[in-house]
Amino acid sequence: MNRKTIRIIIFLALFTVVGIFSFQLFWVNKAFNLQEKQFNERVHVALTNVVHEVQKMNNDSAAIYEPVKQITSNYYLAFTNDTLHPYVLENLLINEFKNKNLDYDFEYILYDCFNDSIVFGNFVGLESEAKNTVIKATKGNSWTKVSHYFGVYFPDKDFYIIDELGIWIVSTIFLLLVVIFFGYTIWVILQQKKLSEIRTDFINNMTHELKTPISTISLSTEVLSNPNISKDPERLKSYANIIREEAERLKNQVDKVLQMATLDKKKVELEKEKVNIHEIIEKTVTGFEIILDANEGKIEKSLSASNPFIKGDSTHLTNILFNLIDNAIKYAQGNPIIEISTENHKNGIYIRVRDNGIGMSREEQKHVFEKFYRVPTGDRHDVKGFGIGLNYVHRMVKQHHGKIQLKSQLKSGSTFRIYFPSYKNAK
Repeated sequence: MNRKTIRIIIFLALFTVVGIFSFQLFWVNKAFNLQEKQFNERVHVALTNVVHEVQKMNNDSAAIYEPVKQITSNYYLAFTNDTLHPYVLENLLINEFKNKNLDYDFEYILYDCFNDSIVFGNFVGLESEAKNTVIKATKGNSWTKVSHYFGVYFPDKDFYIIDELGIWIVSTIFLLLVVIFFGYTIWVILQQKKLSEIRTDFINNMTHELKTPISTISLSTEVLSNPNISKDPERLKSYANIIREEAERLKNQVDKVLQMATLDKKKVELEKEKVNIHEIIEKTVTGFEIILDANEGKIEKSLSASNPFIKGDSTHLTNILFNLIDNAIKYAQGNPIIEISTENHKNGIYIRVRDNGIGMSREEQKHVFEKFYRVPTGDRHDVKGFGIGLNYVHRMVKQHHGKIQLKSQLKSGSTFRIYFPSYKNAK
């Protein structure tokens, strides 16, 4: 399945899921509004009945036009012609709310126009700070100070309505879980697709890397099998050297693959000891002299660290520097020019390896330490490798309790900066 097909499938799937989720939210909102409307209607009916009960108690036959007014979403006022005892009002409200299935916490107030005062009833399951809300709302929304009225405040009205929704909330949660699992599935598919492509590239690179020395060895052995070759000792020696070099190259490639396989299976046990990092650098640089001469390149060293001792495995430290220098030569623009410097900083040492290579974009820098990842080189196909060198470097630096940073720009080279704790501060 190609990339375009996968993108179309993912787009259609996302469009469908978003559509379903949008409809769910739409109907949940409709259900919430309907429940709120029903709640408000029950409150209006209950408060109206309380007003009528108060009138009966006071033998008041006067008609009251629209006795209930909703001030805010959860605060209501009811008008009466006469005053009444707050505890009587409280009992009337509790009984009427139970009859209308409104058995929720509430706070009530009672305004007396004769002395222009507000009388609070008993605490009815409402936190005290809510009373300030009731007072503030009442003072700003009173009908008239020549009338009696009482107010009712439901502090948790929205929670009551949400609780009433029940099945809608459950279905929304399940739908949300489906969306999350769907997103995770898409992510896994994309990761598997990426891993498959990386694995395919690795196999192609490995096949090419292993096939080249094998072909060279095969051709050299055919030449050596010619009886006349013994008459030309120089030519015989030359082909023998070619076989030895290609065999060594083949061995190195196989060792790299086996090394990475070992890293994947378990954490490598390092044989740590006191190591002079300057000696490691000198030794590694010496091993590249022939390659640098062939490429007319050079390595400039500035080993200024006064305390070059760290605790580490000399073999793996050598491999770290080898991979960085090897990459610097492979990706060089023109003749390779490499700068290696050291300096002490606080409780450790910094090692910088700078090259004049093709550099990397920000996106490439995000993936450069991933296994099998190789920086694209455009139309160039002469850069050898499996894409495991920098991944190995990253892992080994971490196992030495160090840190590695990369700074790079396209066509401006790259700088790798490695920090290792000094010997006395090493773990």
